[in-house]
Parts: sequence; C-alpha cells; structure tokens
Amino acid sequence: MSPPEKQPVQPRVKRTIKARMQRFLVHVRRRVPPGLRLVLGLLLICGGILGFLPILGFWMIPLGFAVAMLDVMPLYRRGLARGRALRGRDLADKDDGNDPT
Repeated sequence: MSPPEKQPVQPRVKRTIKARMQRFLVHVRRRVPPGLRLVLGLLLICGGILGFLPILGFWMIPLGFAVAMLDVMPLYRRGLARGRALRGRDLADKDDGNDPT
C-alpha cells in the first residue's frame, strides 16, 4: 500500500484587531436598527468602564465608540450641511445690500 497523500497546508489567515473590528461593524450596520446601534454603543462603553470586572473588558470602550459613531456621524454630517446652507444664506443676504446694519 502507498502512504496517504498529504493535503497542502493552508496558511492560517492572521486576523488583526482592525479586521475583526471592521467585520463586527459591518455586521452591526446590517443587522441592528439605527436607533438601537447608539444604545448598543453606549452599553459597550459603560461595560468597558467596568472593565476591571471578570467578563467585561477595556476593549469594549473603543468598540462602543465605533458602534455609536455609526449613528452619530450621519447626524453630524447633516448638521454640518444645514449650517453651511444657513451660512450661505446669511452671506447672500449681506451681499444684497438689504441689510440695514
């Protein structure tokens, strides 16, 4: 009998923290409703603050900020756009010469 053929060894993919975090954020973005993402992020941050307890860890703080930012950033961008539009209107009003001051 001949010896069984060996399968080529697949190199184990090294998962970095950044890759794991990106995969988790994609999963959260797809599966968790927008309002609940902010609550989940705040809960992760609170759990990270209690990181000295056995199951919880300090790694939860940056993860909580990342999850919360999924909801906060669109609101922030919308506010910036609204502020730019208002500022543009103010500048247009001053250029008209209708401003009594």
